[in-house]
Amino acid sequence: MELILWRHAEAADGIPDHSRALTEKGRQQAKHMAAFLNPRLPPNTRILVSPALRTQQTANALNKKFVTEQAIGTHANAQEVLNAAGWPLANGAILLVGHQPWLGEVAALLMAGTTDCWSIKKGAVWWFSRREREGDYQAVLRLVIAPEHL
Repeated sequence: MELILWRHAEAADGIPDHSRALTEKGRQQAKHMAAFLNPRLPPNTRILVSPALRTQQTANALNKKFVTEQAIGTHANAQEVLNAAGWPLANGAILLVGHQPWLGEVAALLMAGTTDCWSIKKGAVWWFSRREREGDYQAVLRLVIAPEHL
């Protein structure tokens, strides 16, 4: 299983939080990251996206079909997100487009076994693979990249 975490690109401040749109910089971040991801995503990658406007706009940059998943909304926690993704037992690849703090909590849980508040930059991608070792599953961090590095 491949688990790809993509934080939404830069969004305007405002209320209600759910309706915040990407800024011009955010649209450019999403466009550049989508151009990077598109040729690298495995075929048939499942894409789950938070219902918030900024994540929907970020995912739209891929020009691929995706599913809006309530379970990975702004108030999700790491375990809810991993359950929605089917980690670690699902097959294939899944791309989750979402938010802090749960993105950082998922990364920390996979890498360190605890839900610490790790920071994931706006528009950045963290890509994990599942490895089975001695009957247990481990997460292998394959890639971390932020839009400004493209």
